[in-house]
Amino acid sequence: MILPEELRQIGRFTRPHGVQGEISLLLTDDVFERADISCIICAIDGIYVPFFIDEYRYKTDNVVLVKFERVMTVGQARLFTNREAFVLRRECEGDEPEFVWADFIGFTADDKSAGALGEIVHVDDSTMNILFIVGRPDGSECYIPAQEVFIEEIDYDRRHILFNLPEGLID
Repeated sequence: MILPEELRQIGRFTRPHGVQGEISLLLTDDVFERADISCIICAIDGIYVPFFIDEYRYKTDNVVLVKFERVMTVGQARLFTNREAFVLRRECEGDEPEFVWADFIGFTADDKSAGALGEIVHVDDSTMNILFIVGRPDGSECYIPAQEVFIEEIDYDRRHILFNLPEGLID
């Protein structure tokens, strides 16, 4: 069984390409340039399932067209649409940067002044100002700029971040 902590998110599938079962993968990581990846993993019904790569090719700088073994039709490829794509961390070891912002999803977050904030549920990297989206215990969310100046301490083993945020930022 594949566990979430064994995975590294590399992007999201967008849509099928052509009629032979290829699918477009929008990359957030340059893992294909740095490591020999044998499979891409997707969450299917809450279980992480590996899909073995038959071949891939770059369409643009950040879009890869992937062909999986046993995926032969547009209908089969369509099952991947809008799914997050992961690789095994061990396949990237030695070549990858120590951590990227998306690796902090699942970390608990505290602030020096405000105390417990919640869990980082998403990282919004759609603009230059990257944000941690923190799910609060009351069901609300707060947005914290992913800037090193606000990070006081990171405990990778306990999956915890301590922030030192300016007053009023999370109100």
